[in-house]
Amino acid sequence: MKTRNFILFVALIVLTIATNAQETEATRILKEQNKEFEPEIFKFGDNVWFAVGHDVSNVAMIEGETGIILIDAGQSPVSMEALRLKFREITDKPIKAILITHGHGDHFGGIDAFLKEGDQPQVWGRSSALGNNIGFNLEANAGKEAGLTYANARGARQAGIILPDSIHINNGIAPRPDKQRTMFTRGNETAAFSPTHFLKDQRKQIEIDGVKFELVAATGETYDNMYIWMPDQKILFCGDTYYKSFPNLYTIRGSQYRDVKSWYESIGKMESENAEYLLPGHTRPVIGKDKVKKVLTDYHDAIKFVFDKTIEGMNKGMTPDHLVEYVKLPEHLATKPNLMGYYGRVDWGVRSIFNGYLGWFDGNPVNLNRLTPKIEAEKVAEMVGGKGQLRSNALTAFKEGEFQWASQLCDYLLALNESDKEIIKLKAKSLMEIAKTMVNATGRNYMNSYAIQLLKGLEN
Repeated sequence: MKTRNFILFVALIVLTIATNAQETEATRILKEQNKEFEPEIFKFGDNVWFAVGHDVSNVAMIEGETGIILIDAGQSPVSMEALRLKFREITDKPIKAILITHGHGDHFGGIDAFLKEGDQPQVWGRSSALGNNIGFNLEANAGKEAGLTYANARGARQAGIILPDSIHINNGIAPRPDKQRTMFTRGNETAAFSPTHFLKDQRKQIEIDGVKFELVAATGETYDNMYIWMPDQKILFCGDTYYKSFPNLYTIRGSQYRDVKSWYESIGKMESENAEYLLPGHTRPVIGKDKVKKVLTDYHDAIKFVFDKTIEGMNKGMTPDHLVEYVKLPEHLATKPNLMGYYGRVDWGVRSIFNGYLGWFDGNPVNLNRLTPKIEAEKVAEMVGGKGQLRSNALTAFKEGEFQWASQLCDYLLALNESDKEIIKLKAKSLMEIAKTMVNATGRNYMNSYAIQLLKGLEN
């Protein structure tokens, strides 16, 4: 009976979210973003095909004199097998090379679907350095070396792996990933992958099967990121250096510091190519020299503004909490559709820049010896008139629609009694209400996933 009641309770919560989410402007805006990854294969010139929406990331096929070259290889072998068959409807030429833009598993996790053809292609990636790690897929290898596994759980939350279809809209710059084979659940496999050929310089010209490419180092979302330039066709494959969203300068699943300064400098290098076609790792292509120039200029200026303004505030002694109020994109950038926070957010980037340069200490000496959460909660409860009053305040905050404050008060109460079922339910409901107001898909997915996991824990 207890389990049945719990299941009914969760079902009611999920139904409430699914019904009310339709009514929020954030939900409408995020659903509109689905158009960016509707499945389609674009053709550019006589020999370039670009597949959007067939997996979490985009994949390109270039036809050479006797074979084909792929750029990136998706995340899911199942999805990539389906795309391989679609490409084979276009040409049956053997695979000569696969060029991987960067070491995130959603860009090479599906490579087995192509390698199984037995052509033994060259596989190119960029070799760089991050701490003690040198080579490709640095982020995963650094975590593996440290023995870190919890990022997988956080990554699954931001990807919405456990969420029902009724409340999972998308992942901001991509459709929902394959539940069984994601870049998070396949951490050990993806960390073991290695290219056969490496870009080790800042720029390298190569020719594969009669097609000219320039591989260019472009540190940004990863330290092993590169973009691929086809000078004859004026086509630029940028991986995740650009996509239609404010960039993910910090990922809430957790990672090493992403070099924000290098990121906007990489955008500057891309601008200088004067591309006519910009083909990103996620979302649809940008077509036309003037349009490509404009979106890259705006992207460069937005990232640089956030970086420079954050450093300016840091030099004034501002803490991260002050900085997120201080650093706001100017209106002419904030209103750009390709700078809306579907995937990354300005305030997350600000906090990451502070931590990347000054570390966890915010400069306020009070925070060198903070009280433990339990002791602080005890003192707050005493200050407001006891635990009963603190509980009442949390319930009132929820009823009055102050969901963030309600969730913070719940944390005080859970610090005093982590098994308080009523407060666990209240925190879960508060998080779900906050999620409805979020355009940022990763934050929204994380909120809803965490809430459902809280409720599931009540079964035990």
